[in-house]
Amino acid sequence: MAGTGIFTEILDGEVYKYYSDGEWKTSSSGKSVAIVNPATRKTQYKVQACTQEEVNKVMEMAKSAQKSWAKTPLWKRAELLHKAAAILKDNKAPIAESLVKEIAKPAKDSVTEVVRSGDLISYCAEEGVRILGEGKFLLSDSFPGNERTKYCLTSKIPLGVVLAIPPFNYPVNLAVSKIAPALIAGNSLVLKPPTQGAVSCLHMVHCFHLAGFPKGLISCITGKGSEIGDFLTMHPAVNCISFTGGDTGISISKKAGMIPLQMELGGKDACIVLEDADLDLVASNIIKGGFSYSGQRCTAVKVVLVMESVADELVEKVKAKVAKLTVGPPEENCDITAVVSESSANFIEGLVMDAKEKGATFCQEYKREGNLIWPLLLDNVRPDMRIAWEEPFGPVLPVLRISSVEEGINHCNASNFGLQGCVFTKDINKAMLISDAMETGTVQINSAPARGPDHFPFQGLKDSGIGSQGVTNSINLMTKVKTTVINLPTPSYSMGAGFISRL
Repeated sequence: MAGTGIFTEILDGEVYKYYSDGEWKTSSSGKSVAIVNPATRKTQYKVQACTQEEVNKVMEMAKSAQKSWAKTPLWKRAELLHKAAAILKDNKAPIAESLVKEIAKPAKDSVTEVVRSGDLISYCAEEGVRILGEGKFLLSDSFPGNERTKYCLTSKIPLGVVLAIPPFNYPVNLAVSKIAPALIAGNSLVLKPPTQGAVSCLHMVHCFHLAGFPKGLISCITGKGSEIGDFLTMHPAVNCISFTGGDTGISISKKAGMIPLQMELGGKDACIVLEDADLDLVASNIIKGGFSYSGQRCTAVKVVLVMESVADELVEKVKAKVAKLTVGPPEENCDITAVVSESSANFIEGLVMDAKEKGATFCQEYKREGNLIWPLLLDNVRPDMRIAWEEPFGPVLPVLRISSVEEGINHCNASNFGLQGCVFTKDINKAMLISDAMETGTVQINSAPARGPDHFPFQGLKDSGIGSQGVTNSINLMTKVKTTVINLPTPSYSMGAGFISRL
């Protein structure tokens, strides 16, 4: 059960503590932030409302701890990460329970997220040892006009303090995807979890605490974004920001200054279906891609662009599968659960009502109870409807019928987003040409968009983000190159003649 057993010390009465300087603390503000259960719409948990002064203290300790951590051998950093991963996986049940109650993620998917996160940490530890254990050696005479009088040695060194801000939908997995690369690279880490998902993150951080990481190296500070959000992201001690979320990321990028940024800000992932596609495969992937976790995924299928000649058949196949989706509480592992908040549900409903007013075909009756929205497929959607362009982040999927591949590509590329997309066809040559033409960070061929496996590169174009994720890319982003040049008095060539005469 959350907040019990080895996690008892992270809870103070009804309010979860924040983590600073290797200790669990209560905020001097005396205030807390409520976390509402999306399914019951009642307060489930409370976390500390930290102050700006507490942020300052965390940053000061992070800077100090990082200097010592940078001198810790790579094998020791990896050893501690492996230990944290094992503790996390051993305690998957209470962490998964938190995910169920604060973000309404189905129970089985919540367990999967925790286990996947442990695997990511371990993989990152191993990859970090390989990447960071190798340097580069350059010789000056490889550039025209130079003799071999300079030896250049390069290595990767840490940036300093990394600020990690994960989203509500994968609070544990997308937190460790930032934490593990930062730590193996020799950085310190300050985590600002989302409000919905904060308790899951606090449990996860305690696993790092139990693994024995040095005091001050990892911090987890909770509170209202309106009070500490800008203060955190604009703090002079921060040397890198890794953020996953929405429009807030654009604001952060404008204010952050000259530091490396890793931003993933959502998408309107298009699914282009050609006439020769395996429609049963397409229908299965539309269900998986469009409706898993109630569509609350950045890589969810957000719009289907299907050739007119096969549209009727595809819509019927998808309708039949939608009818089999279960709707209800996350504890019962239902396919469709409540969306994260009432404001999210209201936004989704606004998109649905706009489509209705403008003549979209409803393949199911629109139904909503509180934050729970039943899965809905909208056919005959036109470009003048908001749902054709805006990201619903819910179990509502629009279908646009197209008369040519070019029309589908143009619609995809007209979006301000460019995260992922997918194309279904049996013609691999045509698939590659379409992939090249789509302005997205990733294109999946004959499968729904997906983030992962976690070592794959993951990036967006346009308003979908800055930089690239994935274990290797994250480690590289959280380091900088350090060069040392050895200057020789005379040219030196290995195994060359005339060595004695040059002495």
